[in-house]
Order: sequence, then structure tokens, then C-alpha cells
Amino acid sequence: MLRGIKFKRSLTAALISISSFGLIAPAQALVPYVYLPTEVELSGSSLGIGRTAAQLLQMGQPKEAAQLAALAVRLNPNDERLWTVLAEAQLRSHQLDDASQSLAKAKKINPNNAGLWFAEAAIALRAQQPEEAIPLIQRGLQIDANNAAAYFDLGNARIMQNKFAIALQSFEKATEIKPEFWEALNNQALVLFELGEHDEAIRRWRRVLKLEQNAEPMLALAAALHQKGDENEALSLAKEALSKNPNYVLPMHQKEQLWGSHVRQATANLLREAALASSVERAQANATWKKRQ
Repeated sequence: MLRGIKFKRSLTAALISISSFGLIAPAQALVPYVYLPTEVELSGSSLGIGRTAAQLLQMGQPKEAAQLAALAVRLNPNDERLWTVLAEAQLRSHQLDDASQSLAKAKKINPNNAGLWFAEAAIALRAQQPEEAIPLIQRGLQIDANNAAAYFDLGNARIMQNKFAIALQSFEKATEIKPEFWEALNNQALVLFELGEHDEAIRRWRRVLKLEQNAEPMLALAAALHQKGDENEALSLAKEALSKNPNYVLPMHQKEQLWGSHVRQATANLLREAALASSVERAQANATWKKRQ
């Protein structure tokens, strides 16, 4: 055993000695080859990732969409479309501050994109900040003066400020641009009711229901008719409205939908009718509304 160990040591020493004279080449470390994509290729990849993020948004997966969109903007930070997708994903994930920052970056890249101003205003409205939303909408309208949705949001901002007469002007401008914009027509009726013009409000709600059989104008019209003493139609409309959307039985849902105090009170009076007791009870059991954060 001792002799074998001594022999191995001698062999090792010999190999070291030979290599030192260059007779045996030393081993070379392996240097891996790494492919680095060009900026053009990265840009193209970012657009594909952005499209996937947008598809995830359409599928109702905002958190996953936000993760992909964040990767897309890292690959290509100079495309406002990718920042817009990221902002939308963040907004739907209730990350309002992050969404505002993403839109600010998009606006810095392309300040002449009216949609970016409108989108930032929508975030401000979501956060119940009409004073911040109004100048953003007005700036966007300087670029795109015929945007009905922007006038609709401007009207909603004015409602938040309790400026009903000015809100009415914005909603009427929206339907001037887009005559079948039933949501704007519905809000005209809501504002008119708050201003005490009940007959005109009823006329406009009837026009809304010709365009869209939606629970909101249906219940509001029912409340207005009930206040005028038209019991039969009011009860019939109320039952149908609560069946279509039970959430409207809840005062807090009505308030979030920007119903004024007068129409909410009229609705509360209507829903206390004994003839509606079973419909109200069923709606309360089926309501799924949760306060938006």
C-alpha cells in the first residue's frame, strides 16, 4: 500500500513537470455562446407579449395581464400602447396609483393621444376625484372634440360636484354626438329629476327604455311614476327591474351609480309598497353587489 501511494505521487509530479514545459496542453475552460437578440427583435417580442396581455384582460385575468404587460414595457419602454395595456390591467386590479403612473409615462411618449387623457380622468373618477378628472377630460377634448364618452364622463364628474345643470349640458352634448347613447340619456333624466323637472325626466326615461331595457332606467322611471300616483305601471316596472338586476334594491348600489338623493328617496318610497314585498325580499337575497374599492 505504501509503495502504491508513493508511485501515484511520483506520477502526479511527473505530469505536472511535463506540462510545465508545454508538452501537455492545459485544459481550456468552456466558454458558452449566448445569443443576444437585437433591439428590433426585442421590440417585436414586446408587442406579442402586449397582445397576449390584452387578450388576458378580455378573458377577465387582470393580474396575469399586468405581469405580462410589465414585462412588455421593460422590453420596449417607448411604446405608449404597451403602457396603456399595463395601465388598464393595473386599473382592473385596483392598483389606481400604479395605473396613473403608467398612463403618465404613456402621455409623455405621446401627449397627443386623447385617449390617454380620458383614461387618466377615468382613474380619477374611480377614485372619487372629480376636480382632478375635469381638466384631464377637457384637455383630451381639445384633441378629440367629438368624443361622446368623454362628455359622458365630464357629466358624471359634474354630478359628483353636485353641479346638475352643468352636468345636463355635458350629457346632452354626448347624445348630440351619439343619439343612441342610452346611458347619457338616462343620466339626463336623473339630473332632470334632481332639478325638479319630473315630467321631462319621465319622458327621457321612456326614450331610454325604447333603446335599452335596462334595470336602472326602468326602476328610476317606476319611482318617478309612483311619486306621480301611477301605481300600476310603477309596480310592474319595479318588479321587472328588480328581476333583471337585484342589486338596485340596495341604496348603496344606487348611490354608486350616481343616483341623486331625490330619485333614491323616491325609489325607497316605492320599494316600501306592500305589493312589492316579495320582489324586494327576493332581490335582497339575490343581490351580489359589493362596494367598489
